[in-house]
Amino acid sequence: MSPAQLPALAGRVVQDLAQPPGFVRIPLDAAADIGGLVERAARLWPERVAWRFDPSGEWLSFAEVERRTRALAAALAADGIGPGDRVALLAPNSPAFPLSWIALARLGATTVPVNVRYRRRDLAHVLRASAPKLLLAAPCALETAAAAAAYAESSVRVVDLDAYLAAAGGSAADPGLPADPGLPADTALPASAPGPDAVANIQFTSGTTGPPKGCVLSHRYWLALAWTLMREAPGITAEDVLFTAQPMSYIDPQWNVIVALAAGAELVVADGFHPTTFWERVRHYGVTYFYCLGLMPVLLERMPPSPEDRAHRVRLIQASAIPPALHRTLEERWGAPWLEAFGMTETGSDLFMPEIEGSRFAASSWIGVPRAHREAAVVTPAGDVARAGERGELWIRGDGLFLGYLGEEDRGSDPDAWFPTGDIVQHDGAGRIAYVGRTKDMIRRSGENVSAVEVESVITAHPAVQVSAVTGLPDELRGEEVACFVLREPGDARADAELFRDLAEYCAAELASFKIPRYWKAVTKFPRTASERVAKHRLSESLDRSSFWDLRSER
Repeated sequence: MSPAQLPALAGRVVQDLAQPPGFVRIPLDAAADIGGLVERAARLWPERVAWRFDPSGEWLSFAEVERRTRALAAALAADGIGPGDRVALLAPNSPAFPLSWIALARLGATTVPVNVRYRRRDLAHVLRASAPKLLLAAPCALETAAAAAAYAESSVRVVDLDAYLAAAGGSAADPGLPADPGLPADTALPASAPGPDAVANIQFTSGTTGPPKGCVLSHRYWLALAWTLMREAPGITAEDVLFTAQPMSYIDPQWNVIVALAAGAELVVADGFHPTTFWERVRHYGVTYFYCLGLMPVLLERMPPSPEDRAHRVRLIQASAIPPALHRTLEERWGAPWLEAFGMTETGSDLFMPEIEGSRFAASSWIGVPRAHREAAVVTPAGDVARAGERGELWIRGDGLFLGYLGEEDRGSDPDAWFPTGDIVQHDGAGRIAYVGRTKDMIRRSGENVSAVEVESVITAHPAVQVSAVTGLPDELRGEEVACFVLREPGDARADAELFRDLAEYCAAELASFKIPRYWKAVTKFPRTASERVAKHRLSESLDRSSFWDLRSER
């Protein structure tokens, strides 16, 4: 497929919500579920490197991935895990994470990935909401896992993941893993193939009106992602080497795993994002493609220029929300196209910028056209389809969307059902969509979605606080920083700084670090709406950075 064919294949921006679907249904002839994808990869590319981990040097071939995940699935089944059972997975970027995830998928069980930065309160919420039967925790997270389980009053069994893998014969502890790990080639899976509509993940993503919500993702969801990333930009093939540096509990590294299995590409997994060494590792491994988001492009551009900036094999970079002022600078410095892409945990990959149009729309708010398996509609507040240039909410439909939120799985697998994204956009009448803003009560900090309501619920539980209101403060480096307005209890007479230090420490014990407000401000009353809710839109009048107490000033 040539790049010139991409616009013709792309989905459409509908002009009438009553129109019949005009998107492509993904074929399931190559594989009907994740297990089938793994078996196909082992058959087609048995000795090729599937995954490589940096900086440990560990690697696995496609045959080893198949053999180890099959053995681990059998061990999990022997331990009482079966189709439909939920297993929480708390692990850093090591072979243990994708081995466990794929083994559970092959078994027909459901993985609940957990952010390793979660602490007692936010992990407890995940455990209460998902009710997993087992929690596989890396040694570094065992203490937090046990504390969260107790706090949640959960009956989940907490298990040392590394010890479990070793006992199951699926350990990947030594650099340069042997071609034959000593596992029987005929280890039988204990269950039939789960099929495309079985649930593979409950993926928690920050909600807009409360704590993170669990997105129910099917095997079809992942196959759809692989299908579109192979057939449209970035066009992944067996010649590619992919690189991911985000935590593996996130969607991005997981779709990297899936598309690499589908295409026969090598995937390099870093232990984290390190801007000082990022491009050196990209050169070292011969990376041809990577995806980044949030603060990553900004931090990369701030690194000192090097004569080796263009000494790499990268052919294409995709990113979400590329800073317009940096877009051309990024392309000129590293000599590779940076293309916008849009997607959500709920919907997968929805919009993309074809490479042939990338340079024309660089440094703009345009985020692309619908992918072949997607249709987009721009809907006004009145419920009408927006005209070209008119703003409205982006709605998406197509094959492989999520099944619904946990406890609200009313979407089923119906690709004709529309999903309102909560993002405000406009279109140009020719299929291209531009991003305007969002309707959600959420702060976007360094690529992380922070639910204002979740943070408020923790802070307001402090005995010194009557009411709190959390919002985003524009920040040049991180996009937004978390800011908190506090109405204290009348009996608390401490100085503001003393109170705010106490509240920040309180948050640190309950929430992930990226959710802790950096900026704090005391108020004597809050502006209110007619329904007596805090009028956050009026708080924006008080977002002068100099008027806040800055947590960073204490460090």
